[in-house]
Amino acid sequence: MNAIKMLAIVLIVAGVLGLAYGSFTYTKETHQAKIGPIELSVKDKETVNIPVWAGVVSVAAGLVLLFVRK
Repeated sequence: MNAIKMLAIVLIVAGVLGLAYGSFTYTKETHQAKIGPIELSVKDKETVNIPVWAGVVSVAAGLVLLFVRK
């Protein structure tokens, strides 16, 4: 399998996952203060929304790369 086909498959899978889930959440830890042996930290949950058009474009680009011959 050559690199173009692998890239096409990755784009298709990423696009389908983006369309299926729509967003993903991760936890970001920030250190606010450190006073002697006591350390205060805050954990923030961040959500990243994936636009529908990005998933559709990714799937379309993957399909074009997969089926268009040189």
